[in-house]
Amino acid sequence: STAEKPVLLNNIADTEAFISGAEVAVVGFFQVPEASQFRLVASRIPEVPLGLSTSPAVLSHYGVAANTVTLFRRVDNDRRDLDMNSKDVDAEKMIRFIRMNELRLVTEYNPVTAIGVMQGSLQLHLLLITDKMSPNHPKRMRRYRVAAELFKGKILFILVDTNLKSNERIVSFFKLKKSQVPALAIFHTPDEEQDVLTLDEVSVERVQDFCNRFLQ
Repeated sequence: STAEKPVLLNNIADTEAFISGAEVAVVGFFQVPEASQFRLVASRIPEVPLGLSTSPAVLSHYGVAANTVTLFRRVDNDRRDLDMNSKDVDAEKMIRFIRMNELRLVTEYNPVTAIGVMQGSLQLHLLLITDKMSPNHPKRMRRYRVAAELFKGKILFILVDTNLKSNERIVSFFKLKKSQVPALAIFHTPDEEQDVLTLDEVSVERVQDFCNRFLQ
């Protein structure tokens, strides 16, 4: 399927449109022979749009050398570059780089995304600590995503699933018990200032109020 092949980007306008059309977009700037490993990446992570450009004009527009994988993300208008020399072009390395850095409007927290979250440029994190198995989960997520749009570029919205064993220490860090979720926790990384709000239900207004109060 076309979804699993990188989109060929032959000029700057196509490349800009490709990047602005997704929450997270990855472009491989390659000379043709090295691109086969990148094609392998596309088949392994079909949910991330991958583009491929070999155009010197496009490479120079983005200030990259050949054999660079660049991830663009809308949540904080950030970009991450992975420079590879041709001996180094390896699908596993590229997949790990993408998984670590693919922060979205709502990023699900797990041991892989944790690294990207910590290295992200947004220092204010809002966590929705909740049970993904709950029948209310899809509705909660829809509302949480709407709220995330309102704080794009200011606050990184994170989903913490209480069913994941590796997330138990987050729940206890905010002094919550499993019986007290869903809950919102906001955390300012430089000074570790934080606030917690237990909720009976997630609404856009509650999330908005909680964030605005903390920002003030």
